[in-house]
Amino acid sequence: MELKKAFQEHQIKMIETTQKIKLAEIQRDSLKRQQQHAKLTASELTALPTDVKLYEGVGRMFLLQSKSSIIESLQEKVLKSDEKLKLLEANKSYLERSVKESEDNIREMLQQKQAGK
Repeated sequence: MELKKAFQEHQIKMIETTQKIKLAEIQRDSLKRQQQHAKLTASELTALPTDVKLYEGVGRMFLLQSKSSIIESLQEKVLKSDEKLKLLEANKSYLERSVKESEDNIREMLQQKQAGK
């Protein structure tokens, strides 16, 4: 009975960890899209002449900004998303190790149960 309870706990932990891994992958994909969007926007803005009026969306309004400040904010966005991506990758690798450990523990329990019979 105790073995069954431990088995269920490991199985639940493994399922939760797998869900967290999927969530991390979704967040990673979203960050990569945002990063690509910021890079493309910055490259398009650099092609524009300096005297063009540029507006940056802030909430539900648009503010007149200089070209350099908009490009700078886009570059900051790219840097921040790089940092977040690194954190997500580190977290994902930790979660994957945790899943592997849970799988190993479950296998061990099953082998012990089979050996005990």
